[in-house]
Amino acid sequence: MLTYTELKKGLVIVFEGQPFEIVESDFLRMQQRKAVVKLKIKNIINGKILDRNIHASENFEEADVNKKEVKFLYNHRDEYWFCDINNATNRFAIPFENIGTQAQFLKNNTVVDALEYNGKIVNINLPIKMDLKVKETPPGEKGDTATGGKKLAELETGAKVNVPLFVNNDDVVRINTQTGEYVERIEKA
Repeated sequence: MLTYTELKKGLVIVFEGQPFEIVESDFLRMQQRKAVVKLKIKNIINGKILDRNIHASENFEEADVNKKEVKFLYNHRDEYWFCDINNATNRFAIPFENIGTQAQFLKNNTVVDALEYNGKIVNINLPIKMDLKVKETPPGEKGDTATGGKKLAELETGAKVNVPLFVNNDDVVRINTQTGEYVERIEKA
């Protein structure tokens, strides 16, 4: 059992019968009150984020979550299909609700980490940064660039992100999958 002082960022705990990853952890001591740990936790099954204050009397069990590499195959009707990296016949699906907005950055044959809880794969973790090809974007126009001009680009996966004006069709750009933002241009077309 984990005490409230052992709850650190990145740890996966069982909270209300579900596995939650600790996203943020702050120790607070207010005047004339007992110390608490303020947590921001993310449900690794459905992606919901909760804010909770944990008191000294509360204990938590560490969740037994395993990671293994899997390959993304395709999506069909809001189900995302994956297979074992070593055995393509071992396939499984994860619903869109579990993966969330990160699903828009999945492209075929991408290797990702699958999260396994109680012997069942419940979700995936994408790499933080991925390189994707720009499928379509309007041409950059000269003009007001004092604010660091941006335009909308559609990527090969169908995701739409804001990119700088100098990015063109068929360029390869690096995207932060957690924030959905452009990071840099990797390859010019």
